[in-house]
Amino acid sequence: MSSTTPAAVEIRGLHQVFQRRGHDPVRAVDGIDLTIGAGEVVAVLGPNGAGKTTTLDVLLGLATPTSGDVRVYGLAPRQAVAAGRVSAVLQSGGLLRDLTVRETVRVIASTFPHHAGVDAVIERAGLSALAGRKVAKCSGGEQQRLRFALALLPDPDLLVLDEPTAGMDVTARREFWAVMRAEAAAGRTVVFATHYLTEASDFADRIVVVAGGRIVADDTTERIRSTAVGRTVSALADDPAAVAETLGRLDHVTSVTVEGDRVVAHTRDSDDVARRLLTTLSGRDVLVTSADLEEAFVALTETARPTDRATETGA
Repeated sequence: MSSTTPAAVEIRGLHQVFQRRGHDPVRAVDGIDLTIGAGEVVAVLGPNGAGKTTTLDVLLGLATPTSGDVRVYGLAPRQAVAAGRVSAVLQSGGLLRDLTVRETVRVIASTFPHHAGVDAVIERAGLSALAGRKVAKCSGGEQQRLRFALALLPDPDLLVLDEPTAGMDVTARREFWAVMRAEAAAGRTVVFATHYLTEASDFADRIVVVAGGRIVADDTTERIRSTAVGRTVSALADDPAAVAETLGRLDHVTSVTVEGDRVVAHTRDSDDVARRLLTTLSGRDVLVTSADLEEAFVALTETARPTDRATETGA
């Protein structure tokens, strides 16, 4: 992205406070700064009440922030939506149950001066075989795919997905992400919030973790894993107790255990531990592993200040 090309998403100093009569204000978003470049695929993770949905609502122009600035391709969110630069697939949204899938897409397409084509978006969303089915007869996952087809109509540069695979079974989720990979490969920017950590790990180029209304991590999956909870380094040793004692004196080693002839160390500097095991400590069969994303997610979010779940549940 050149210096003259605006970012897909630019958020600076975003705060969102909800006033409640007779109660203290709820600070749902507490100073978020975030830049997403054109063509990036970014997952937004966070526990219920973290501020994810509130941030996405502001990004889509569905809510006005208490303070801060939000730009989508250099435009205010509502301008970007009106220009067809951004579309969304939300967790829920009104669908006319008495219309068929094709009729629904045709009606929404009529609201755009230019669109990607009714049949084209139905096919891209994997709904061709269901085009004549009434919405009322579609499963929750099928209705979610219909919302995806509607989001594709303006041929947006940015797709915002809030729990896009909610209600889908394993096969439907796999098919959905295959479609999304094709959209991303074509250069579309994708920002999605999900509770399925495997989806974030497998699909996103970058993961943003939100907790307590703030961003607590923003990096690749691998770096988030290693930074949040470190890595595990293990090796076979002739005198594992002595090796464990030596490693335990290192500041960056958080714990050491002995499992038979193998020493297992948890550390924030796996390179140093591995080097010592292979040289001065005469270790063999050295293994270095990262924690999984779930462990990193828990470590990052469990100490963050929570927002008021009574107002921000699901955010």
